[in-house]
Amino acid sequence: MGVFTKKRIRGFTLIELLISVAIIGILVAAFVPNALTAIHKSKQKGTMRDIRTIGLALTDYVTDNGSAPAQDGTYDGSSPFYFLITPFYVRTLPLNDKWGNGYRVWCGSAASEYGISGPLGDDFLIASYGRDRTQEGFTFNENSFGAGIFQVSSMSDFDKDLIMYNGNWIRYPRIGSGSGT
Repeated sequence: MGVFTKKRIRGFTLIELLISVAIIGILVAAFVPNALTAIHKSKQKGTMRDIRTIGLALTDYVTDNGSAPAQDGTYDGSSPFYFLITPFYVRTLPLNDKWGNGYRVWCGSAASEYGISGPLGDDFLIASYGRDRTQEGFTFNENSFGAGIFQVSSMSDFDKDLIMYNGNWIRYPRIGSGSGT
């Protein structure tokens, strides 16, 4: 009969475990902020696409009817505004931005938010309050072209409102590193 030899099973030392945890911590610290920024940038772009869709539907409505439908603030799937726009002008009217906030739409004389002066019956304003769900203190100045453009350089920039007035952006992020278009 042979002699049984016992193999020694070697585990990790405390130092090896600590080094592994430290490396994982460094990797997480490096990649999580970039991932969060990418997620919010995607939400911002999706929200801008939705606002553009709403704006095109309202432009078509105004073209056909001569004035914008009555609307003052948020709407839902049972609002008269919703039924006036869908399905003829857009198959599905977006209800919420990508952060889960209801879109704000003001039409006609109600389109006086953000410092818009003297809106007429065919004017409309569409806004998303952004990630923080609160209206920003932005005021539109028609004499200051580009004043509504902002650079996304920190997470708080995703809190800024996205605003379209009569089919034109008046508050939006700068695209790329170019000159604001």
